[in-house]
Amino acid sequence: MYPGHYDPNRIAIEMAGSQQQITYGELEAFSNQFAHLCRSHGLARGDGIALCIENHPYFLAICWGAFRAGLYFTAISYRLQPAEVEYIVNDCGAKVVITSAHLQDQFEALAPHLSHSPACYMLDGSSTHAASLLDALKKFPTDRIDDESCGQSLLYSSGTTGRPKGVKKPLPPEAFGDPIPYFMSAQTRYEFDESTIYLSPAPLYHAAPLGFTMNVLRFGGKLVVMEQFNEALALEHIDRFQITHSQWVPTMFVRMLKLPEEQKAQLKGQHHRYAVHAAAPCPITIKHQMIEWWGPIIYEYYAGTEGNGSTFITSEDWLKHPGSVGQASPGCTLHILDDEGQEVSTGETGGVYFEGGGQFVYLNDEEKTKGSYSENGWSTLGDIGYVDDEGYLFLTDRKSFMIISGGVNIYPQEAENVLITHPKVADVAVFGVPNVEFGEEVKAVVQPVDMRDAGSALESELIAYARSQISHIKCPRSVDFMAELPRHPTGKLYKRLLKDKYWEQA
Repeated sequence: MYPGHYDPNRIAIEMAGSQQQITYGELEAFSNQFAHLCRSHGLARGDGIALCIENHPYFLAICWGAFRAGLYFTAISYRLQPAEVEYIVNDCGAKVVITSAHLQDQFEALAPHLSHSPACYMLDGSSTHAASLLDALKKFPTDRIDDESCGQSLLYSSGTTGRPKGVKKPLPPEAFGDPIPYFMSAQTRYEFDESTIYLSPAPLYHAAPLGFTMNVLRFGGKLVVMEQFNEALALEHIDRFQITHSQWVPTMFVRMLKLPEEQKAQLKGQHHRYAVHAAAPCPITIKHQMIEWWGPIIYEYYAGTEGNGSTFITSEDWLKHPGSVGQASPGCTLHILDDEGQEVSTGETGGVYFEGGGQFVYLNDEEKTKGSYSENGWSTLGDIGYVDDEGYLFLTDRKSFMIISGGVNIYPQEAENVLITHPKVADVAVFGVPNVEFGEEVKAVVQPVDMRDAGSALESELIAYARSQISHIKCPRSVDFMAELPRHPTGKLYKRLLKDKYWEQA
């Protein structure tokens, strides 16, 4: 399916704040014009574009234009520094770059350093190095290009464990408009159709929001896109727009749960059928509270930008297997391997690998690509976990964040899951710091609900709180405080940035 398949007068996209709307007819016309624009610059199937814009009404129209032209489209976080955006644009080899007037200063700083001389355009204005995109599109027809084919996203890891790397997947072989099994399976799982009204509270440049919103449009639904996430507004939007589907990350759950009770009680959610979450581990107590509040409409999946496999779990199954991220999705198989690449027994912890999922490479990084595959071709996202006797996967942590203290392996996620439930904690990161005797010791950095509470008294209270619930060896020996932790808008924590400071000081 594609936008032109549906009633051109129906609303495809509505911005939650500005209430600006784009119809299916406008989406079809814009994406066709953008495909023609790309062809005019010589882009053929397999070439790429990049866009670095905020949650903008035309964000998805640009992606649809690239998709129908058989191009790779690289969506870049608008929160990055100019040098970081410049690195990604150069690394992916984009031949067309789109920015917006909102990011003009950032773009002007990086534009002279783009190594492949891409054609540059700007939404809502123009600048020295970028022409007006809307003005440029007026020159092109609104009908379809003659050589349509299916494109693909080429997105970059968020850089939580190192410099971002592009995840390149094969272009779909199906003809444009034909059913694609990957997209059809998502429709079946979440019942996407023309009655779907989907709330997207996250940045569209991230893999999950981008993939889900594109899919909703494939099947004729309506998108309600928040310009920025706000927990109180998100709850209001669920009822105001009669939302049927939504997508979240655990930090959003935490922030909504910590709203005043009278505010939470106002939510009716009469039309809300699917509330999907992923991207980061969700503490068991947080998810219990969400299911109790919203009912059994909470669905979770585990997957990555790499598209190499996934798991899925319903609320009902999660209540029987609390903490699990589900069983392997159809078409792929889970394997848990030790450091030598051998499968471990059921219930034992090891590296999580998928067999039978999609293939990928890390662009311009053969070594990282090779390190993500086992000798028999199974691939991993770098997570640690175990599978129970019913095939349910439980994630322990990322391998790169494991703490080795006195020869004992400690997974920070356990302490984080405890500390985040403390009423005075808004956010928390746990990681290893140098210790002369044991090699590493456990450190917590906490973002308090009220920074005025930060100090030795709260530190002692949090350490005691953790020790009351998990083994002392897993608990922080010290706690530092920050006004705000460095989190990616998608919910992923830049733990590397915190951890590196302590190791550099040592």
